[in-house]
Amino acid sequence: MSTASVKTETNTADPHLLPEWAPQSGVMLTWPHPNSDWAPFLTQVEPVFLQIAEAIAHHEKVLITVSNEAKKQAILSHFAGKNLSQQLSIFIQQSNDTWARDHGPITVTHNDKPLLLDFTFNGWGNKFDAKLDTALNGKLATENAFACPMETVDLVLEGGSIESDGHGTLLTTSECLLASTRNPSMDKAAIEALLSEKFGLKRTLWLDYGYLAGDDTDSHVDTLARFCDPHTIAYVQCTDESDEHYPALKAMENQLKAFTDYQGQAYKLVPLPMAEPCFSEEGHRLPATYANFLIINGAVLLPIYGNEQLDQQAIQQIKIAFPNHKIIAINCRPIVEQYGSLHCLTMQLPEGVLA
Repeated sequence: MSTASVKTETNTADPHLLPEWAPQSGVMLTWPHPNSDWAPFLTQVEPVFLQIAEAIAHHEKVLITVSNEAKKQAILSHFAGKNLSQQLSIFIQQSNDTWARDHGPITVTHNDKPLLLDFTFNGWGNKFDAKLDTALNGKLATENAFACPMETVDLVLEGGSIESDGHGTLLTTSECLLASTRNPSMDKAAIEALLSEKFGLKRTLWLDYGYLAGDDTDSHVDTLARFCDPHTIAYVQCTDESDEHYPALKAMENQLKAFTDYQGQAYKLVPLPMAEPCFSEEGHRLPATYANFLIINGAVLLPIYGNEQLDQQAIQQIKIAFPNHKIIAINCRPIVEQYGSLHCLTMQLPEGVLA
């Protein structure tokens, strides 16, 4: 069984790691470009990026990084035609890739004011070059993209690897945070102590199971299990005993059933269906998952993948988890060609982060 490590002492001066549903000033997107692995897919993926950005812009601002002036003007022109260009802040900076969830800043509040934490992104354990991506937050800060201070943290950490309930609970996976390719000099206790200090945590829930074929991230929690409110977790459920995912996801489900919320009660668990298996042209399994949704002000953006029955099932389950939110389904089948999905592309920026 996984253990929940508990810190009993509290300090009013501690930082506070906000949950995703906290009021937001905007969402960060890093646009795909030809000098990246997206090159063969640009005509398929850019319309999805535009759809995501437009859905967000109806609710809050969008901070976009592009690689050149021509792309900036093209996006501004597109949104001007929809009377939404005032919702955009676009900066020209170079990037390796587009996964803002993992290279974007993580926001805490300190004395009720937002503070951006800039962790190191090393391409999911040095699998890919990420030098431009991990420098991006600092470069945006020097361009005054943010209206609050930023602190650099000497720890490899991706936003997709953590979930916050807003009450001092962190949900994560041991396979990712304890991977030797991320912070080899630190053991579980050291990583947990540093995260508790930076995030003001009271406890950490470690998932020791969970697996998606084709996943490059070493089991990011945002592909598997997600806080929907302090008492509710949506998670990927596998019911087919012949499926390669069944043992790990069944073990994960049992762990989730054993966890309790910050008030000591069992979580309300909302199972999401396994997405239909999909494959790249080379025959590689792609990590499609309905758990990779994004919570914004008043809405949830849900990735779907083109299987009408499973997509509708996922939409209905998300409605159970978010009865007061508008559910916006976006076909992310082109996005998973690069082994991520909707939540992986985005990083929410809470109130006060953008001017």
